[in-house]
Amino acid sequence: MNMKKEQAKINRKTLRLFRKIAKILAPPPKLTVSEWADNYRKLSPESSAEPGQWRTDRAPYQREIMDAVNDPEVETVVAMCSSQVGKTEIELNILGYYIDYNPSPIMILLPTVELAKSFSKKRITPMLRDTPALSNKVSDSKSRDGDNTILEKGFPGGYVVLVGANSPTNLSSRPIKILLADEIDRFPASAGDEGDPLSLAEKRTKTFWNKKKIYVSTPTEKASSRIEDEYETSSKEEWYLPCPMCGKYQPLKWSQIRFEDATMECKYCKERFTEFEWKEQKGKWVAGANITKKRGFHLNALASPWERWSNIIDEFRKAKKNKEKLKTFVNTYLGESWEDQDGEVAKKDTLLKRRKRYNCEVPDEVLLLTAGVDVQDDRLEIEVVGWGKGNKSWGICYREFRGDPTLDKVWKQLDLFLLKEFKYSNDKGMLISCCCIDSGYLATEVYKFCKLREHRGIFAVKGKGGAGIPFTSKATRNNKYRAALFTLGVDDGKAKIITRLKIEFEEQDGYCNFPIEEEKGYNEYYFDCLTSEKRIFKYHKGKRRYEWVKKDKNARNEAFDLRNYATAALEIFNPIYEILEKQRENGTVTIKKTVKKRRGVINKGIKI
Repeated sequence: MNMKKEQAKINRKTLRLFRKIAKILAPPPKLTVSEWADNYRKLSPESSAEPGQWRTDRAPYQREIMDAVNDPEVETVVAMCSSQVGKTEIELNILGYYIDYNPSPIMILLPTVELAKSFSKKRITPMLRDTPALSNKVSDSKSRDGDNTILEKGFPGGYVVLVGANSPTNLSSRPIKILLADEIDRFPASAGDEGDPLSLAEKRTKTFWNKKKIYVSTPTEKASSRIEDEYETSSKEEWYLPCPMCGKYQPLKWSQIRFEDATMECKYCKERFTEFEWKEQKGKWVAGANITKKRGFHLNALASPWERWSNIIDEFRKAKKNKEKLKTFVNTYLGESWEDQDGEVAKKDTLLKRRKRYNCEVPDEVLLLTAGVDVQDDRLEIEVVGWGKGNKSWGICYREFRGDPTLDKVWKQLDLFLLKEFKYSNDKGMLISCCCIDSGYLATEVYKFCKLREHRGIFAVKGKGGAGIPFTSKATRNNKYRAALFTLGVDDGKAKIITRLKIEFEEQDGYCNFPIEEEKGYNEYYFDCLTSEKRIFKYHKGKRRYEWVKKDKNARNEAFDLRNYATAALEIFNPIYEILEKQRENGTVTIKKTVKKRRGVINKGIKI
């Protein structure tokens, strides 16, 4: 009897042991990305107004986007979103899921290396620190573990590497299973000379049969939007909510928002309800195309629990009078690409009629002067532009310095002119604060000239065409003379100028003024040059993109380029107009002393 009891006791211990072993060896429970996030993800106080446990139910539209990654039939997930809908948190949840639950080689692709570093420090590091399921799997980048740096983090079974779309070397260095591409509309047209960065990154996934590609971005311009191209070839899904009255499903549309009471009108029964009444309903994603391998989702800020409709209406009212601000509103609040309805072209006759008599060199509204210089084989051309509040502009003068730019004489003429004191009607003066000189031709002469005059705000620039290249970026000194060189995204700059030239009313921000006085140089030839180009879109390797072309192949375009350089100088200087206005009112800017001091540099006989 005792033998039987002892044997039964041993059997029970053995059974418990086997149960423990089975529990250890058993595969983890099958989780989707949203289920993993609801169980394990912790929001960090640095990046969330609601730190603590993640809840997908807080913004239920996020669930389907995240869980599309778990569908074995889906290879690509596209999210064309406005700001403030939680798209970055969706990406972080996908990243956390693959680190903890399904280890894989992962690449996160951002527009630049600088943004990649910032994303790592400000978003990934806090998530790894505050989410217990991840904190023990990825060591701190400050540790001596060589697998973990700011841009690369190893973990059991995989790694995550962060790459800038402007870095061709990192884009082609290793195979990856999971590609997370963020803000793809802001990628440069080419990674160095290697080609489209998104295509380069996609090639890294070829060796994996179960690869996943996740593309996320706020859209920009219609003809060159990468995210819209991807969305248009996907399932094209919209977030639908049922009407609280008639129950019919419909997307949240800006055209149905009623400003007077911040409600949305049902497109079927015409009843109006507040955002809280709409958002209390259970929503669903509705596809616009029968495509299963590529899920595409579109979201605007009206669906967001973090944006009030009344605030969105206020932002629209602020933006609607300014075309540039309206474009930003359409992109960041509506999650839609911007399409210029009247075409990207400025009309010469309209600008000629706009000219007015200043009766002085600098109108009273001008708070800052910048200049742009173009180098030709037989002359230097310059335009001086005045700027005031709301980035309104005034053409001050346009002129040429004839002579061979390989010789000192013509550069000395330019140097003295850049020290010129331009007078207001009260005889007070103003100097040019910043000047950009194109180094695309005779770069050596431009570098030599600018290097000695950087303290005067005179810089070399070099234009670069293509979508996604920012108008101005951080200067480099990769030249023999170590001169500061700014790369200009000329397409972005030209689009900005054309938008401003087409503004019709003087009270609007960005309005362009021109003088009628003949000696200032704003004659018919100037406006021929200023309006010499138009923007069209073409297909290149199956992708839409903008191109700037001359209306007439024999047209001159120097004036257009000069306005671009002078506008770049404004962005480099980055003025705060309110401070400039107070300085002028208080008399704190001693122009004549500054002129005398600057001319002393020339009188010392410093050569270019």
